Amino acid sequence: MLASNANQDASQQQAQAEAALTNGASVLVLDAVDSASAAVIANKAKAQKVPVIAYDRPVPGTDAIDSYVSFDNEAVGRLQGESLLTALDNEPKARVVMINGAATDDNGLAFKKGAHGALDGKVQVVKEYDTPDWSPDKAQDQMTQALTALNNQVDGVYAANDGTAGGAIAAMKAAGIKPLPPVTGQDAELAAVQRILLGEQYMTVYKAIKPQAEAAAVIAYHLATGKPVPTDITGGKTVNNGTKDVPSVLLVPLAVTKENLKDWVMADAFWTQEQICTAQYAEACKAAGL
Repeated sequence: MLASNANQDASQQQAQAEAALTNGASVLVLDAVDSASAAVIANKAKAQKVPVIAYDRPVPGTDAIDSYVSFDNEAVGRLQGESLLTALDNEPKARVVMINGAATDDNGLAFKKGAHGALDGKVQVVKEYDTPDWSPDKAQDQMTQALTALNNQVDGVYAANDGTAGGAIAAMKAAGIKPLPPVTGQDAELAAVQRILLGEQYMTVYKAIKPQAEAAAVIAYHLATGKPVPTDITGGKTVNNGTKDVPSVLLVPLAVTKENLKDWVMADAFWTQEQICTAQYAEACKAAGL
């Protein structure tokens, strides 16, 4: 097995994939950096009769994808939105700023759709932004713009991931907002987990790595050896990528707050107590029973 990290560089990922095909890869597991270049990679693999698994992100515009393994991304956005509603006590007059992910990312669009499905008609979405490249710095600038326009009157923030959440929180702290309103997130990044302990971020979405990687490994083995993928892996689910219905594994995301952090993120050893509870966070960890 050969693993390569393109460091979010689409051209580097394409070069790595071409090298893998040249060196006789029997299956590609592709975590796409860019949808368009990923479709090119998949088409080249198909031309060499090498099956492709889209991992974490869908690859639209090609019939060369054999399987897709990810979390239900609309469900992720819906879970974030529902969690925010809970934090706001379902107050219909609550003023919410939405800091979405990149408009060029299919996952970002799915999160956005799911979040709107939960929030529309139940709160007031007073400002909304798409965040180029998922940049925390740009998210901070967007939140600063929103605060200026709204005279700091914000009741909640939908942030599509932990990076944009961190940017939004930094903007609110710079504006002197106390207490901070509830802010969503995603990915259970270490900094976000620590912000949750401090009460600066309300929640994050935890997507367990192990079941996703295991599903991809099982599918890769069957595709590489020419065996049919067991139907209990996908459960008959498909996701249309604009060209075909791709057999898909869609895992269930989990909402993590201070109350259940220990039950999920720490129980899975996603982060250890030693990593989370450094000196700066020792008191918050103790208060949370960690």
